[in-house]
Amino acid sequence: MAIDDGFPLPPYPLLYEEIVRRALAEDLGRAGDLTTDAVVGAEATATGRLKARAPGRIAGLEVAASAFTLLDARVSVTRMTADARDAGAGETLAVVRGPARPILSAERTALNFLGRLCGIATATREIVRAVAGCGCRVVCTRKTTPGLRALEKYAVRAGGGANHRFGLDDGVLIKDNHLAIAGSVREAVRRVRARIGHMVKIEVEVESLAQLEEALAAKVDAVLLDNMPPADLAEAVRLARGRALTEASGGITPLNAAEIAAAGVDLLSVGWLTHSAPALDVALDIE
Repeated sequence: MAIDDGFPLPPYPLLYEEIVRRALAEDLGRAGDLTTDAVVGAEATATGRLKARAPGRIAGLEVAASAFTLLDARVSVTRMTADARDAGAGETLAVVRGPARPILSAERTALNFLGRLCGIATATREIVRAVAGCGCRVVCTRKTTPGLRALEKYAVRAGGGANHRFGLDDGVLIKDNHLAIAGSVREAVRRVRARIGHMVKIEVEVESLAQLEEALAAKVDAVLLDNMPPADLAEAVRLARGRALTEASGGITPLNAAEIAAAGVDLLSVGWLTHSAPALDVALDIE
């Protein structure tokens, strides 16, 4: 897929192949696939179709395909669509051909990854659509499944969202517990500036307009407006305009995203995308 298509490029295999290997090993255990090895002959071949049973946004197709090919390189996977595109209910996403045993043994692992990532992408798409016209971007958080962060954040991008920091090492976010220990926003920011490089941005979580004023006086790059009521959120946006990026956070779901975005914030920080979005129903049908 070309870069200028406007779609995110699939993650490098280096980022997911070891994850898929571990998932396969977890499923196959110490004795392999007892059922398939008993029922299916070693020379049997099969053709299966990866299908979406419900409409949604596709993400993780390459990851799912790797579950089959890592188990047996003789399996071929023909993609019928691509990540970051929408699929209808019943649509074939890919055709899998080759030795029947590895196709059946890798089936659940492939579907687990595909359903999870498509679900995140679909949920992201819905919130992005809900706030269209508000001028804000939808971003994810670090509330991800342990070990799957790179993939889940990729799925957010496939859904039309953007990524917040990937970990603790690629940006400063001073949160309420940091402030409790430092004693004030000013002191926490002072300590951070004494330690970080010139290319690292600083964001501060604030819960009141008074904390916001203190953060703005410290000339931080962004403010995380945490669980503010609508009136305070709108006032915070007014105060911060031209001085710092504004990011709304706290309990944002598809039901309230548009109302919160209407306050004029630059970013919506949505943990729901990766900790609560339902998986898309996908299946492998053997012909």
